[in-house]
Amino acid sequence: MKVEIWSDFVCPFCYIGKRRFEEALASLPFRSDVEIVYRSFELDPRMEKGVAHNVMEALAKKYGMSLEQARQSNASLAAQAKQVGLTYNYDEWKFTNTFDAHRLAHYAGAHGKANEMTERLMYAYFTEAKHLGELETLADLAAEVGLDREAALAALAGDAYADAVHDDESEGSALGIRGVPFFVIDRKYGISGAQPTATFVSALQQAWDESRPALTVIGGGEDACVDGSCAAPAAKE
Repeated sequence: MKVEIWSDFVCPFCYIGKRRFEEALASLPFRSDVEIVYRSFELDPRMEKGVAHNVMEALAKKYGMSLEQARQSNASLAAQAKQVGLTYNYDEWKFTNTFDAHRLAHYAGAHGKANEMTERLMYAYFTEAKHLGELETLADLAAEVGLDREAALAALAGDAYADAVHDDESEGSALGIRGVPFFVIDRKYGISGAQPTATFVSALQQAWDESRPALTVIGGGEDACVDGSCAAPAAKE
């Protein structure tokens, strides 16, 4: 079974949703038979790499709220994150364009490190408050998951994997994805948002069961060996 996850590295619900999905998958017996593919989605492709104002000011401006309302909103997010073992240091977040971070994720994927890179980028942003718009920072993170730092930096310095990011975004748009996180199971089921763990469990189990339909048994099974024994055929009169 294949699960594709559209997300952005600066989307707070994406990290929470990732954890809830992982909790759900870990509880299922077929977890090792599920392929996970992370897809690119930019919340704001026009975002600059360096944003001068702080997070609270940026949120207040974007959503037309007061600074206090922005603080309350982030505190609520941090509380939800804590429930799944995540720490959100929202006062220190650095808003930035994530296109290069997505390119790095694709670079990592080409070297068998997509899952590790995705987790490292999210942890770097939400917990460590690192600047994901800086190429040197991204190269450092690449090295931390076992990739060649200089090779990663060289790829980021050019336009490597830009098409891969755009392809993911175009594919997501064609599927009707307008917000993240968004989980697509076998291109048959879609789950929008950071749903409760139980919702993921139910959806994954249903998709798994439907992909492996039970056999329809024909006949009463009288002439069969059952539970390690075989009944002797009835004597003919």
